[in-house]
Formats: sequence, C-alpha cells, structure tokens
Amino acid sequence: MKFSNSLIYWYLQNKRDLPWRKTTNPYFIWLSEIMLQQTRVAQGLDYYHKFTTAFPTIFDLAKADESTVLKMWQGLGYYSRARNLHFTAKYIVNELNGEFPSTYKNIVKLKGVGDYTASAIASFAYNEPTAVVDGNVYRVLSRYFGIDTAINTSSGIKEFKILAQSLIDIKEPSNYNQAIMEFGAIQCKPKKPLCMFCPLSESCVALQNNLIEKLPIKEKKLKVKKRYFNYLVIKTNDDKTILTERKGKGIWQGLYQFPLIESDHVMDKDELIASKEFSNLFPDETTISLHNKKQIVHKLSHQHLHTQFWIVETHHLLTAKISWSRILDYPVPVLIANFLQDYLTKSN
Repeated sequence: MKFSNSLIYWYLQNKRDLPWRKTTNPYFIWLSEIMLQQTRVAQGLDYYHKFTTAFPTIFDLAKADESTVLKMWQGLGYYSRARNLHFTAKYIVNELNGEFPSTYKNIVKLKGVGDYTASAIASFAYNEPTAVVDGNVYRVLSRYFGIDTAINTSSGIKEFKILAQSLIDIKEPSNYNQAIMEFGAIQCKPKKPLCMFCPLSESCVALQNNLIEKLPIKEKKLKVKKRYFNYLVIKTNDDKTILTERKGKGIWQGLYQFPLIESDHVMDKDELIASKEFSNLFPDETTISLHNKKQIVHKLSHQHLHTQFWIVETHHLLTAKISWSRILDYPVPVLIANFLQDYLTKSN
C-alpha cells in the first residue's frame, strides 16, 4: 500500500479525539498550534478550552488586554507565544478586517508563525497541500527511509521538507498531515516505539537495520555561555603597564592579557573600583575611564565575551614592568589586539 494511504488508514482507526480536529476554523486551529509548541497535548488541552471559552472569536482575543492574555497563559511558559498571539490577533482584526489569511504564503508572514504552523493551518483549514514537518514527522521519515542527515541543520531541514512535500496526499492533505504527526506521537514514539504493531514495519529501513534508537540524528549544539570581562589597561607615569600570560587549559592559553576582572554581569565604574581585585591591585590613587562606551561582544564557538576595557592611570606601580613601547611585541588574543590598534591610534 502507498505510504500516504497506509498512514491515513492507520490514522482514521487510531486518532485521538481532539477538539481542534473537529473544525476548519483557522482561528481555532492557529490557537491550538501555537499552544502546542513546546507543550504536551494533555497540558495544552485545558488551555485551549479556557481560551476558546474566553475568546470565542479572533475579535474577542484582539479586544483583550495583553495582561489578561498573559494571565490566562500562565503556566504554559514561553510567554512570547502569548504576546505574538495577541499581537497577531490585533493585526488580523485591524489590518485584515478580521479575515484570517487563507494561503500558506500569507499565513507564514504572520508574527509568531513559522513554516510548520503555516503548513498546519493552510492544510487543516483550507486543505492546501503543503506538508508539515515537526519533530514527529522528522522521526517517522528519518526512520522509515533510513535518513541520517541531522534534522537540526539547514541541509537537513531542507531535505526533509522536500521529502515531506513529495509524499503528501494531494487529495487529502489535511488527513495526511494529521496522520503522519499522530503516527509519530503515538506509534513511532521517540522511545519504545510500537514496531511490533506497525503497519509500515516491513518496509521501514531503520527497523530492518537496527537503527530505531539511532534515528533521527540531531547535531549536538553547544550551549553558549555569557562571560563578562573587564580588562584593566594600566598606564603609569613612567609609561609602564602589566601583561600576564594566560595559564591553564582555558581559552587563549599562552597568550598575554591585561589584568582581568571577570564578573557575572556588566559592571559599572563604581562596582569595579569597589571590587576586592581592584583595590588589591591599586592601593594608591588612580584615574579610571572606560575606553569603549559600548560593550565589545567577542563571539567564540561556545561562549560570548562581553568586554569592557578600562584605562587606569596611576603614578607608580611596582608590578607594572612592561613598557608601552614594547606592548606590540607580546602575543595577545585578537580581542586585545583590536583594542590596542584602536587605543594606540587614538593616543598618537
């Protein structure tokens, strides 16, 4: 049996009884799709009933105060969804005379609506044959066809979208899209899928090759850490400064840097001067000024360094032994090299 036909047949026998499946009203479908982003169906169901009762039409949602919408959303998390929902409701009412866009091309232009949500609304409400691709669809397609392209890469997103579009049942796009998502949710589950009772088991590449647990593939993305650097650029009366070599296995090992005070937030001048590190380094009177009025954000693969360079002028400092005339002789990170180029240019 054809792939799409098998899924639709399975769906008609196994689908869950959900309220947004009983309507072609784009407002209700849109509402459900936004709610179900990052949210389990069981949790979203109560909120859907609450919202459709309080705001039975898009006009009612548009008229509501944002604070009311956010309060009703409380507990669902990802509050930008609620703000976008309210914004878009007002936009449709005020700019589109309350008429919800009727094509994928126009739906995807709405704030808070991406490819998946636009495809879902277009197919469920208007029967437009545009394929949905969500986590469930990625899993089904990856396992069934044995695709090992990472689903969170641009090439993977494109490949799966093209494949999904080629498989959609043009005569029944709504049922097909619902079917493949439902199949991924309750049959081809992430863990312990029901392969023994799967109607596609005989032709599933992952099952035949023992790849069920390995597919789909997702590239690990490093969590970007924010760090806040305050470099103390010392200038004494006899034109000396301090540069020290970075030790350990962290970033820039073996390169030189100015004294560094790292914090967990952006420090202002008063905070900096009041810090123990600063007072230990400068027991005598100093003049301090911020060189870069705007933070310099230096992006590394796994961390973003929010950097401020503070020019600290003092009469004499025993630990300041590097002559400014030799400052360019030392190997420094590009972050400091760029600063030095700017600072020395302005100083001359």
